[in-house]
Amino acid sequence: MTLTVIGGGLSGSEAAWQAAEAGIQVKLFEMRPIHASPAHETDFLGELICSNSLGSVLPERASGMLKEELRILNSNLLRIAEACALPAGSALAVDRNAFAEQLTASIESHPNIEVIRQEVIDLPEGPTIICTGPLTSPAFSKSLAAFTGSEHLFFYDAIAPIVQEESIDFSIAFRASRYDKGTEEEGDYINCPMSKDQYHAFVGELAQAERIVLKSFEQDINTGVKAGAGTYFEGCLPVEVMAARGAETLAFGPMTPKGLMEHTPEKPYAVVQLRQDNQAGSLYNLVGFQTNLTFGEQKRVFRMIPGLQNAEFYRYGQMHRNTFLYAPALLFPSLQSKTRADLFIAGQLTGVEGYMGNIATGLLAGINAVRTLKQQTPWIFPKTTMLGSLVSYITEADQKNFQPMKANFGILPPLPKKIQDKKKRFMAYTARGLEELSAYLAENR
Repeated sequence: MTLTVIGGGLSGSEAAWQAAEAGIQVKLFEMRPIHASPAHETDFLGELICSNSLGSVLPERASGMLKEELRILNSNLLRIAEACALPAGSALAVDRNAFAEQLTASIESHPNIEVIRQEVIDLPEGPTIICTGPLTSPAFSKSLAAFTGSEHLFFYDAIAPIVQEESIDFSIAFRASRYDKGTEEEGDYINCPMSKDQYHAFVGELAQAERIVLKSFEQDINTGVKAGAGTYFEGCLPVEVMAARGAETLAFGPMTPKGLMEHTPEKPYAVVQLRQDNQAGSLYNLVGFQTNLTFGEQKRVFRMIPGLQNAEFYRYGQMHRNTFLYAPALLFPSLQSKTRADLFIAGQLTGVEGYMGNIATGLLAGINAVRTLKQQTPWIFPKTTMLGSLVSYITEADQKNFQPMKANFGILPPLPKKIQDKKKRFMAYTARGLEELSAYLAENR
């Protein structure tokens, strides 16, 4: 039995590994480097394009709950990410190059996986998992559109800039984690404090800075509103779009000084945080600073941030279009096509957001493809689990308002008894989900 997996990103790599571990021969197609992507920089499988953070590891956070589930389900990519972890407080941040290198080696060395560097243009026959992601090639997009009988939807994602650590002025910037939750005494993040006047001057320049000229179908990115069939994902707005929404938007968002006020003689009005981006600690990305400003304007405006006045940019931020399908009309909660039993779709193409969501749906698609090949019933996890609720959302949501979704506690069924304390309530969600996942696996293995 042979399974075809199209796309060597996070979801495709996890799906291929899960199937291969179950004894299935897998052909994993990845078009790079034969056909370049507008956002990737390397030929590695599973390259992280945006942030290097895979979210919180705390069990009282939605991302942490999802990680706990994936440990139970034996996720290969989570295991690799933890082996490549960098100091990041309560978040799982990785050295992106080390992560991609180890992931690629893991896949290419697996005896049941054949990696084929070739663009897939037509939808193949036979058992298949589609994981082509947000940058699905135009040629394969046409095949998908023909198969689904519906138009693609799209949203836009943004990449934050990265600066060299040695160019940061530490007479102004300081190391600390919010509420001192870092792994080291001095904290995992670099923080650049701003006074009220500095903040408003920065926001003023940011809101009116020159942006990269967008194509006609991308113009709605400047407002973050729905335009025709396309929607802009609110969870990853460019920093200049947030600045244009109101003078205090950033101060109550990614630049909030909460948890950091006691680290400076004068309490800052706002703080820009930078997170370590590589193992050597020589590169840091600006947290929450996804942007579509021109490179020249990024250099000018971001150097207004105290401590970054002489910053050297390793990579500037940029925008790219992401494509996703109308999952509620096309997929069962098993991630199986409603019209073709041997076809599965996973990753951002389904409308899940976030690295862990991509990995998790790849894992589920890989497992269910194997179960279908072996004529077993596909797994559909309880909605009380984070993975079960996430898949349920993207496959059962109201099509009129369908938009990509990250893991969050808001999509879980309510607890039988209301708990006022937020941390205790979230811990209860996690405990319930893990208990029901274990019970489901014990009953269905």
